[in-house]
Amino acid sequence: MDKALPQHIAIIMDGNGRWAQARGLPRVAGHKQGAETVRRVVKAAGEIGVPYITLFGFSSENWSRPEGEIKELMKLLRYYLRSETAELHRNNVCLRVIGDRSAFEADIVELIENAEALTSGNDGLTVIIALNYGGRHDILQAARAAAHAAEDEMDFEMAFRNALMTKDFPDPDLLIRTSGEQRISNFLLWQCAYAEFYFTETLWPDFGEAELRNAIDVYGKRDRRFGGLNKQSEG
Repeated sequence: MDKALPQHIAIIMDGNGRWAQARGLPRVAGHKQGAETVRRVVKAAGEIGVPYITLFGFSSENWSRPEGEIKELMKLLRYYLRSETAELHRNNVCLRVIGDRSAFEADIVELIENAEALTSGNDGLTVIIALNYGGRHDILQAARAAAHAAEDEMDFEMAFRNALMTKDFPDPDLLIRTSGEQRISNFLLWQCAYAEFYFTETLWPDFGEAELRNAIDVYGKRDRRFGGLNKQSEG
């Protein structure tokens, strides 16, 4: 395994609205361009050889946005699931979705389920999209499940991990956030305990393969100690 290559990259895709505003365009134009960036980044991640990538597509807090913007985002989600699933399947990509699906309309849930089913046997890059996801909610629901399943502390930790929405994936090694914001905004709170953070001023619609490779290069030069000491700092 190449230690300089993160096995799981998580990305907070921020800056679509600011990208559109800077060009005098409606916010939805930024979201559409952001969807194009998703296509580019997924392709690049597969070519680089990253096994897992998680994209923060829609947080549980995003429902507070204006109704018109929510409708456009749902329309874009439908379009992406319909237009991209076959292409992902052809490229041996496995698509998974985490988050609470109960808030979405039935046709969106069906599109998600169909996309997951079609790509479930693929063994290339796994793309995880977080939709209506919140890290605190993930921790709470996992703790509730574990409390009913576990009899002792060791059982509880295992039951807790197995109840997280990300139980089928390794924890992220690298968390990227675009647009210059430097916070993780309730995203994979438990899972990113030892992730390396990479913040860039680049707005998400302008993010591409070169920026992704730069983030991976920066990651590869970091000393990951997981709370311990490296050999140079011992003694």
